[in-house]
Amino acid sequence: MLRLPRFDFLTPATPRDAALLLRDAGTAMLVAGGTDLFPKMKRRQQQPDILISLGRMTGLRGVSRDGSGVRIGAMTTLTDLAEHPALPREFRVLREAAASVSTPQLRNAGTLGGNLCLDTRCNWYDQSLFWRQAAGYCMKTHANVVCRVATSSSRCLATASADTVPALLALDARVTVTGPDGEREFGLDDMYREDGIHYLTLSRPDVVTSIRIPARDGWVSTYAKLRERQAFDFPIAGVAIALKLVSGTVDDARVAVTGLGSRATLVAAAADALRGRPLAEDTIAAAATATQRASRPMDNTSGTIAARRIAVKVMTERALKQLATRN
Repeated sequence: MLRLPRFDFLTPATPRDAALLLRDAGTAMLVAGGTDLFPKMKRRQQQPDILISLGRMTGLRGVSRDGSGVRIGAMTTLTDLAEHPALPREFRVLREAAASVSTPQLRNAGTLGGNLCLDTRCNWYDQSLFWRQAAGYCMKTHANVVCRVATSSSRCLATASADTVPALLALDARVTVTGPDGEREFGLDDMYREDGIHYLTLSRPDVVTSIRIPARDGWVSTYAKLRERQAFDFPIAGVAIALKLVSGTVDDARVAVTGLGSRATLVAAAADALRGRPLAEDTIAAAATATQRASRPMDNTSGTIAARRIAVKVMTERALKQLATRN
């Protein structure tokens, strides 16, 4: 049995209190639902001396809607997102992405904010401490060590695996964080970088507090996901698509992929292939080909690089065909 290491557990009342503790408390880490952090602590991938819980912050839970769009608290559970009646049909991609995460038990505990900050994954990194001690550490946990997936790489190639991120990118979401000096808001795409270790652009004391999605009247959206175990698993490749359709023609489009690199990315070429064209077979094929060409899967998860590039094309086609039938 893998056991958690010893740690102190703090429960601040506000996001700013948590930010101040993060700034001043050495190896402290935030914990929301803990569905990813606690297993990583058991494997000694993360070894904080202090955990700062957001569990008391009831104001960070829930979904509210007005004429400008929807605000979602960062502590809203994935189950609530998947089933919430306040989310309009235009946000179906987010409901589908949330529903695809892991198992019902973990969705009941896991939160949207935690999923947005989900650690990157790798076949080498995501092993027990005993395994890594025997086989050798990697640069994600130890300085001056090579990447075990690609020994000539100058950076960590661990892969982004959060399902809600591509969905929210497709919906053009914005994120609000609280730091010691107050709040700031920015586009979700600006929260990530292509780096398996430093995959978040947030500063250490930042606390994600909410996500805002602008109104999407006239849009349709969906999420397609390839995973090794269909019942529950991280994405080997995922595609989120949102389209604004006017009389059967694509007026605007956003396409995002995940599970391929160290961050989820928008595929501008796929959106360009869709805009101004009817959602017909040739348009769908052109967008799927553009998504495949833009994809650069890294060889550090299940499935070969070639198979995952093909899968991205197939899932893009399937998602667009589904949206065509919903129009």
